Amino acid sequence: MEGVLWYVLTGTRGGANRARILQTIEARPRNANQLAEELDLDYKTVRHHLDVLTDNGVVEKSGDDYGAVYLLTDRTRHHWDTIEEIIAEVD
Repeated sequence: MEGVLWYVLTGTRGGANRARILQTIEARPRNANQLAEELDLDYKTVRHHLDVLTDNGVVEKSGDDYGAVYLLTDRTRHHWDTIEEIIAEVD
């Protein structure tokens, strides 16, 4: 899981936004629209990042389509210290 986290947060251009999304979801689960508004990002951009995070098992969604709420997976919660380390190193 640590390798996956390093890849999705540092291995591509969108890593900084994915880190912001994870921090926001960690504080409280939200849907894509809420994330877009809170982070001042385009909705389609947020959806793309959520798809990447979901495909890599970092977040999971609860609910259907537009209203789906995104949550951290148990594996991500278990490795939250790695996420904080990555964010600190990138900043």
